[in-house]
Amino acid sequence: MQRYFPFLGWVSKYNRSFLFKDMVAGLTVGVILIPQGMAYAMIAGLPPVYGLYASVFPVLVYLFLGTSRQLAIGPVAMDSLLVAAGLGTLAITGIENYIALAIFLAFLVGVIQILFGLLRMGFLVNFLSRPVISGFTSGAAVIIIFSQLKHLLGADIEKSNMFHQLVINAFDKLAETNLYDLSVGIIGILVIVFLKKWNKKFPAVLLVVILGILAVFVFDLEEYGVKIVGEIPKGLPAFQIPNFNFQDAMDLWPIALTLALVGYLEAISIGKAIEERNNEETVDANQELVALGTSNMVGSFFQAYPVTASFSRSAVSNEIGGKTNFFALISVVMVVLTLLFFTPMFYYLPNAVLASIIMVSVFGLIDFKYPISLWKFRKDEFVVLMLTFLITVFIGIKEGVLIGVLISLLLMVYRTSKPHFAILGKIRGSEYYKNVERFGDEIEKRDDLLILRFDSQLYFGNKSYFKTHLMKEVNAKGDTLKGVILNAEAINYIDSTAANMLVSVINELLERNLQFYIAGAIGPTRDIIFSSGIIDALSKEFLFVRTKDAVAYFDNPENISDFREKIAHQSKNHR
Repeated sequence: MQRYFPFLGWVSKYNRSFLFKDMVAGLTVGVILIPQGMAYAMIAGLPPVYGLYASVFPVLVYLFLGTSRQLAIGPVAMDSLLVAAGLGTLAITGIENYIALAIFLAFLVGVIQILFGLLRMGFLVNFLSRPVISGFTSGAAVIIIFSQLKHLLGADIEKSNMFHQLVINAFDKLAETNLYDLSVGIIGILVIVFLKKWNKKFPAVLLVVILGILAVFVFDLEEYGVKIVGEIPKGLPAFQIPNFNFQDAMDLWPIALTLALVGYLEAISIGKAIEERNNEETVDANQELVALGTSNMVGSFFQAYPVTASFSRSAVSNEIGGKTNFFALISVVMVVLTLLFFTPMFYYLPNAVLASIIMVSVFGLIDFKYPISLWKFRKDEFVVLMLTFLITVFIGIKEGVLIGVLISLLLMVYRTSKPHFAILGKIRGSEYYKNVERFGDEIEKRDDLLILRFDSQLYFGNKSYFKTHLMKEVNAKGDTLKGVILNAEAINYIDSTAANMLVSVINELLERNLQFYIAGAIGPTRDIIFSSGIIDALSKEFLFVRTKDAVAYFDNPENISDFREKIAHQSKNHR
């Protein structure tokens, strides 16, 4: 049962000493979650109360099914922007229809994540490389920050998911700036930044919310045009079946798939980072997919939009010392009490304050150090990062993720099509065979023997590259060459196309009175050598465990042990 309901693991071992830390972590996360949830709902284009709805049942579900004990689930900026980006491309009339589609989107995301989890497809997130993630996250953060200018300036600025359009729209409405809104927002930003530098654990967000509400109420700032949240519906979200529609599903599935993968990536990366910091191993990648998917699916029946793990709130729960998922229950209780009794208190909350909370929170997602590091040491990956960033910022969120993944995959294919190809030689006074370009004068030179190493799998994409380089080196040796040794330690796979090429190369070399040897092939590669027909062209006696054995046999064919022969020829079908 613990496999399907991970909470049984920590509940059965719950220690009273955990209670205080869990309660403090839960209260602190709850204090941050309430205003953040409302603010992030605004990013998604939803009324603020839907951020609170998304902070109840999804969090409860994860409490029972999640494997991380510090992850704080709920609304987040990234997913909220993706919701807005996805729904913004559809022709939706009326806020009611928009809300219905956002809820249905949560259901679709849940279905995809559960399906991936049951099929154990958590590995798919590996296709989102770090340069793509960094470029996409930074680009999305820039868009989120500029999307809040309408609330910071108090002007009716048209929405967009493209940076340049947001800037143009903001300049067009610059004359309509409400200085009171702007002042409230800037003060909110300065207070949060100052207090975070002073003490990271201080609930700066809550203080800014309280001060903003008091400022509007005491100084009657609403009369001066300051935009406020207004009336928030009181009570818990009612059970309601999402509005299922096949056409809507067809329209939404691309953004649902993106949200499912990005949301999972956020959760698993945060969970793993906390796990390493705490020196514990509880996170199960595929169970996390099931937990997140069930959270989103159940949440959709209680008017929640897509959720995942929050960077900031998870860090807070861990730093304060939360020990188990019990902290999440405390946070949910705070949200429930707010929905039942305290929503009138948020009536006077300025939109500019929520904008300041979003801007400061999201700014931390912009990564400056990593691109600089890539520029110094890995310029090809820097290009991937920057292209992902620029596409995200100037073309669109979904396009940024998808094209970024495509570019990184193309880079991977390019690398494997032209892998490292080394010519080896024996270091004087040793048994080591190393790259002649790296060790230079320390290598014993031999004109009668060519030893090479190919640092990749051999497949249809690089078989021509392999043959071209091999024959170039063979021709360079000239008539003095008598044998060729392939060090196959780094070759972990040979596909059928490459196997045929290798047979052709061996036969071509034999016709030129050159013997071909293979040394260091690992078990799976040896299996392929025996099963693909390579061994028929090569012959068993020219397959060796180590490069030095192949050289020894080349120098003296009678110098070979039965033990070496047994190991070199071992495969699944030839033992």
